[in-house]
Amino acid sequence: MELERYVEEIRRHYEVAADAAGEDARVQAERLIAPLDAALRLALQHALADAADEITCEVAPGAVELRVRGRELAFVVIAPPVAEPVDAEPVDAPPEDEGVTARINVRMPEYLKARVEQSARAQQVSVNTWLVRAASAAVERSGAPTRSERRGTRGTQQYRGWTR
Repeated sequence: MELERYVEEIRRHYEVAADAAGEDARVQAERLIAPLDAALRLALQHALADAADEITCEVAPGAVELRVRGRELAFVVIAPPVAEPVDAEPVDAPPEDEGVTARINVRMPEYLKARVEQSARAQQVSVNTWLVRAASAAVERSGAPTRSERRGTRGTQQYRGWTR
């Protein structure tokens, strides 16, 4: 994303305002325009980064990143993993081979809790299901071993049930 047209538009408005204030103001404006250029670019970059963070909260477990390369900015959209449909099981039911579930307490800012609840409602799932999916997607993106990779390691398998 090129910021030049936005910076140029602000520069034009600044020059028009300086012209209206007289010759002395116009001369001062010409001296200040170069430092303002850098400040404007940085402010726009921060605004776009904040927007990407807000969008990420809305599309979790997907994400939107703002990447900077030189003076070029680019948005990168990371789609959430697509869950494979499971026949005859409710959405909240975990697969049979996941084993025992664990309970944890999570503390988060009130605004984030509200957004999580809103996203869960939009996807018509419980907050717990939404959080489990978001955590699973984050772990998968980080390169942590998957369930099938963990199953292949010796000594970590768990068995339940009766035997004769």
